[in-house]
Amino acid sequence: MIYLIRHGEAAAGWGDALDPGLSDLGRAQAEATAAKLLELGASPVLKSPMARCQETASAFETLTKTEARTEIAVSEIETPQGLDDRASWLRNVMSGNWDAAGHDFTPWRQNALAAIEALPDGSAVFSHFIAINAIVGQVLKDPRVIVFRPGHCSITCLNRNADGRLQIAELGSEAATKIL
Repeated sequence: MIYLIRHGEAAAGWGDALDPGLSDLGRAQAEATAAKLLELGASPVLKSPMARCQETASAFETLTKTEARTEIAVSEIETPQGLDDRASWLRNVMSGNWDAAGHDFTPWRQNALAAIEALPDGSAVFSHFIAINAIVGQVLKDPRVIVFRPGHCSITCLNRNADGRLQIAELGSEAATKIL
């Protein structure tokens, strides 16, 4: 099993700050998720370089006395150069499919999936809402940007079929996320 963990609640919204850390609630979510991952026998392997993922992973790293490798491939969606209003752009992208996103996200999506495919079973990966959707969408062959709405610190479980290809074992818990 490979575990994709969405970061805990951020201290600021994605339209308000470029790289917020966790809120108090987000830190509590990270602690609870760390305990759950320990029960599952997971090991921290990858984490996004963004502060909210670094802080979410930290709770699990402390429990396991190990450190996940920071990996850009599981980071936040790339923002095209020259945008003044990231929130409006992202809201538009989230409402459609990858081909209509107005930018070629194929390399970013493929790199995210390749990073996950290369992991050993038991790996825990601390990532983001859209990155997790990009991975799940490719596994399911679903062209939508938003395939499901993983809540903060939700755990999406992937396993390998007989051919070694990833498949969805269980989607993480969903939340009523808002699109600004």
